[in-house]
Amino acid sequence: MNLQLENKTALVTGSTKGIGLAIAKALAAEGAKVIVNGRSEASSRAAADQISKTARGVAADVSTAAGCETLIKVAGAVDILVNNAGIFEPKPFAEIPDADWERFYHVNVMSAVRLTRAMLPGMLARNWGRVIFISSESGVQIPEEMIHYGMTKAAELALVNGIARLTKATGVTVNAVLPGPTASEGVTEFVSQLAGQARQTPAEFEKDFFRDVRPTSLLQRFATVEEVANTVAFICSPLASATNGAAVRVDGGVVRATA
Repeated sequence: MNLQLENKTALVTGSTKGIGLAIAKALAAEGAKVIVNGRSEASSRAAADQISKTARGVAADVSTAAGCETLIKVAGAVDILVNNAGIFEPKPFAEIPDADWERFYHVNVMSAVRLTRAMLPGMLARNWGRVIFISSESGVQIPEEMIHYGMTKAAELALVNGIARLTKATGVTVNAVLPGPTASEGVTEFVSQLAGQARQTPAEFEKDFFRDVRPTSLLQRFATVEEVANTVAFICSPLASATNGAAVRVDGGVVRATA
C-alpha cells in the first residue's frame, strides 16, 4: 500500500533505537524526509545513516525546555510530529522519590507538550499535519510495578483528547498509539537481566511474564518494534484522515476492551 508520504517531513523524537527508530525507518520507506532525534550527536547521526541518505540526525535533550527549543529551531516546519521520546522503570510506588516523578513527567509529557505547542500552529496554517503521541496500554491499565510511568502515559491520552479538538474542520489530526509489551532494545536488555537473575532463558521468562504479569494478552508474546511502527506509519498518512482524537491500540489484546 502506498501511504502517500512522499516529500512529507517527519520528526520522530527518541528515534535512535527501539520503537522510535523503527517508526523513522517505516516513514522513510514510504518516502518521507525523516528527522531523527537523540541526546547525542553520534547516536543521532548513526541512526540517520541507517535510515536513508535524506534522513537528518539532530541531537537534543527533549526533557528540557532548552533541548526542545534547539530541536524546534533546527527541524523547522514539519508535516508529521511523532512524540516518541520516553523512559520507563519498574519501581515500587513507596520507593519512587519526587525526583523520579519529575523526571518521568519532563521526559514523557513535557517534551511532547513543548514540541506540539511549537509545531501545531504551522500545521493548522498549512491545513495539513499529523501529531502522534506514543502512549501505552499502561496509560489505560496503570501497572502497579511502575505507576509513575503509567501516570505519564495517561497524561498523554488527556493531551490528545484536548489538542485534537483544536484541529476541528482542518486537515490536521492528533492521535495516540498505544503499544503493549514490545521487544525494543531497552525491554530486551531488561528481560535478559531478569531472566539471568531467575536462571531462565529469555524465552522462558517471556512465557512466564505473559502467564503471570500480562495474562490478558492475546498475542502472548512481545510485539516487534516493526509491528508498532507499521501502525504508526499508517496513522501518519493521508489515508488515515478520518482518524482524529483516537487512542489506537497495538497492545496485542492486553487491554480487555473493544473500544
